[in-house]
Amino acid sequence: MAEHLAGILKLLKQKEWVDLSHAFYPEIPHFPVFDNVQVDTLFTHDDGFFVKQYCFPGQYGTHIDAPVHFVKGKRYLHELSLKELVLPLVVIDRSVAVAANSDYELTVADILDFEKEHGRIADQSFVAFRSDWSKRWPDPDAFSNKDTAGDAHCPGWSLDALRFLVEERNVAAIGHETLDTDSSVAYRKAGKLVGEYYILEQDRYQVEVLKNLDKLPPTGAVIYNIVPSIQDSPGFPVRSFAILP
Repeated sequence: MAEHLAGILKLLKQKEWVDLSHAFYPEIPHFPVFDNVQVDTLFTHDDGFFVKQYCFPGQYGTHIDAPVHFVKGKRYLHELSLKELVLPLVVIDRSVAVAANSDYELTVADILDFEKEHGRIADQSFVAFRSDWSKRWPDPDAFSNKDTAGDAHCPGWSLDALRFLVEERNVAAIGHETLDTDSSVAYRKAGKLVGEYYILEQDRYQVEVLKNLDKLPPTGAVIYNIVPSIQDSPGFPVRSFAILP
């Protein structure tokens, strides 16, 4: 068995690995009600060792949202199983549509069109929405994309698409390049993040602010979401990466 696992690891390391997480530092785009991360140097090499202290919201940078983030009584981060954090990866590319319309919402029709070309989305997959929004990183103004009235215009998932993925395809998790699950227009219309509430209410998790989705195939890759097991945390910055087939 040990030799078998060593062989699997050797094979995996021969594949291409793609980092899906942005670098983490104070000035990066983040949810507007949060302060910038605060970084202080506690000790230097002159003291014998180098240590920094970080103060930041859990939902900062590329991060994972546990179900309890929006829904009381749902699971915390430490309650997500290790096997849930490693999943088959599906990438639905709507970057051309988003380039033409920054308010674009991924639809059920988009999912069905994807399946016509790439096959049915497998049970317990991680489905990522490729919008190429991450190419605006790290400019906060470009990322929020506000008009002259101060209203943001960012793409997102439609509620119907999320319902379809959960109820018809039984996906385990979703991910996207933007700061929110919902489009900015949908948020303003509803006055709340309806899509984000829905996906977390279904006891699924999500990863926000992903990058490099343009380097991934539509199917066949595997996503790893590596995150500390913090007791009773609703979310935390994550090191997500994909191994290509």
